Amino acid sequence: MSNCISLLGSTGSIGRQSLEVIAACGMTVASLTANRDVERMEAQCRQFRPRLAVMMDPAAAADLQTRLGDTTIRVASGPEGLVEAATLEEADTVLTAVVGMVGLVPTLAAVRQGKRIALANKETLVCAGELVMNGADQYGAEIVPVDSEHSAIFQCLQGSRDRGEVKRLILTASGGPFWGWDKEAIASATVEQALKHPNWSMGAKITVDSATLMNKGLEFIEAMRLYRMPPEKISIVVHRESIIHSLVEYCDNAVLAQLGVPDMRLPIQYALTWPARTQAVAKPLDLLTCPPLTFHAPDYEAFPCLSLALEAAKTGGTATAILNGANEAAVGLFLAGQISFGEIAKRVERALAQVPVVHSPTLEDVLEADKAARQAAGK
Repeated sequence: MSNCISLLGSTGSIGRQSLEVIAACGMTVASLTANRDVERMEAQCRQFRPRLAVMMDPAAAADLQTRLGDTTIRVASGPEGLVEAATLEEADTVLTAVVGMVGLVPTLAAVRQGKRIALANKETLVCAGELVMNGADQYGAEIVPVDSEHSAIFQCLQGSRDRGEVKRLILTASGGPFWGWDKEAIASATVEQALKHPNWSMGAKITVDSATLMNKGLEFIEAMRLYRMPPEKISIVVHRESIIHSLVEYCDNAVLAQLGVPDMRLPIQYALTWPARTQAVAKPLDLLTCPPLTFHAPDYEAFPCLSLALEAAKTGGTATAILNGANEAAVGLFLAGQISFGEIAKRVERALAQVPVVHSPTLEDVLEADKAARQAAGK
């Protein structure tokens, strides 16, 4: 069970919910990091009193330093500050709630310190999963997932003595706001429509990824890396109600599922308290009032981003880093109103076709693939 937390990405949706859990569980905070939301970071620092606060934006860091002048909290900035936050000696757990590739280097640094990683930053495993998992083996670090789907699988695997007993991992997907729409309507969807997720409260980027179903594709890749499963042993099923968070099918055809209300505080709490369980922060699930549970096959034609992700997963190497980098760039352009919703998949497909794949990549290969993919998708 965690006692002292370094929280990377404290002002975002997952970060704020994580602080609710940390406060409820009586844990302490070693460091907080954010991009440029100085006002919210100041409030968090005054409540949780970390030793270190990091702003990625240097101007925001200078502003925060002035605001916290009456405290002993030290302020740092940039990628170096993130690495320092992730490696503070007093932190036994690093909760990575930052969005995107920015989480990769500090996560690797924390792994090399042998810390527990409560991983909400799926891009880390998508882009450099082998490096991270091999590092965890080498340095004795624990990787505990925060994504609701991977938390569900993690919990359903707790009674398994041998991964050879596992027949299949089954990831559930809500289908997003456009499930049931025709392909043409989806392609012309607006930013406002894409940000209306039916079940979950999340940040803008991951909400758009849920609308394209790229999020499920990234989670497919994450499952391969985290659980060291081949792609043929992972399935995706659309479950509109988001009550069953994922399932594990065993060799005897028994299927274990984890159920709960769609509340990210539940998997956050489990990642921080595992292997123990503590008094709930999330609301209980009432089986008598929850809706009927439904299941559907994914629509790969209407949601081409999902197909692109599965193809990249099978290709391996830096293909997944190319996929992720191109998607981050394309989603950013969509949120800025510069491209259509349907253009996201086209930009990702173009990057996958143009950027060469390196197999058995180094960290430098991964970072270079990410950079090239962003350039290809941004043209």
